[in-house]
Amino acid sequence: MNPPPIATPPTGRAVVVERVRERLRSDRTDASRHPEIVADVVRAEVRRFNDQALARGAAPLDDEHAAVRAVLAAVSGFGVLQTYVDDPTVEEIWINAPDRVFIARGGRSERVALTLTDEGVRDLVERMLHTTGRRVDLSQPFVDASLPDGSRLHVVIPDITRRHWSVNIRKFLPSFGGLGDLVAAGSLDAECADLLHTAMRAGRSILVSGATHAGKTTLLGALIAACAPHQRIVTVEETFELAAEMPDLVAMQSRQPSLEGGGEVTLRRLVKEALRMRPDRLVIGEVRDAEALDLVLALNTGVPAAATIHANSARDALVKLAALPLLAGRNIDRDFLLPAIASSVDLVVHCRQDAAGTRRVAEIVAPTGRVVDGVIEVRPVATGFMPTGRTA
Repeated sequence: MNPPPIATPPTGRAVVVERVRERLRSDRTDASRHPEIVADVVRAEVRRFNDQALARGAAPLDDEHAAVRAVLAAVSGFGVLQTYVDDPTVEEIWINAPDRVFIARGGRSERVALTLTDEGVRDLVERMLHTTGRRVDLSQPFVDASLPDGSRLHVVIPDITRRHWSVNIRKFLPSFGGLGDLVAAGSLDAECADLLHTAMRAGRSILVSGATHAGKTTLLGALIAACAPHQRIVTVEETFELAAEMPDLVAMQSRQPSLEGGGEVTLRRLVKEALRMRPDRLVIGEVRDAEALDLVLALNTGVPAAATIHANSARDALVKLAALPLLAGRNIDRDFLLPAIASSVDLVVHCRQDAAGTRRVAEIVAPTGRVVDGVIEVRPVATGFMPTGRTA
């Protein structure tokens, strides 16, 4: 019979983390709401541990400042991921398994030398979700949430995944405030930026298309920044991602159902509510389902809009926008949708990420308002940064 395994004593840092958590629980202190109190508790517990260690002749925590930072990260931050969260060059962090952690820099992924435990991953997710009001469990195995710093968290748990929790953290990186910043970064040329700026000021409706990580949300945020200061803008998203700061802006996000199954707020509901808020412009973070019908209906009532959509080209974006409303299950057909879209969408801007990870505007097209043989006719406005014409 094999002897029972010998338990490994906790490290000094782990002891301090547990003491801090116990004090916060005892005092009923919410770490997300009172970070200054948490910092004071952490500093006090690190000093207490070192004083006790020296009195017993044990090893203290060598670097007290580093220990404080590590304990703060474990208690109220992203734990061992905090270093990558604080790194401004890291765009995204994801965990496929406790020993398979990846980050993305400059559009390229790399595996990092970091090993967690299954329990550590679950604890990390629970801490991040604590401030969001959302949950993940067997009855709700997916969660999409916006973190306090604006980062987007997505989690999938077994048995939807094979064995381990899958975690994605897409960081909030307000790198580009406007179209001029995109020009400076080489994502857009100056003439196209002027075209888009003029279109937004004139109340044109713009659809931004592209694959995942192509820069659609960044461009959409820059387009919002190009709106006139007096315009009232209402944005709707699944989770807050748009870095939009305007004088008259209302931002709304959807909500998952509660444990009892009630309280769900869908994107479709948000679009309808947004139209009751006297918007000068409606912005939908991403059109991916039946809310496309509500967008098309809004466009045809004269409300200018801007939105993103996943597509392989600008023309494919229009095809997809005409197909998604059919998911609404109503008596809607393409004979209504195609001319409605052709007459209400003014520009489609397609973004692309190249092999080096650089994100650029690849093409801009303008629907002519005509439908030819069941296809929305478009004319090229710009291709590969070489403008070929302008819209009125």
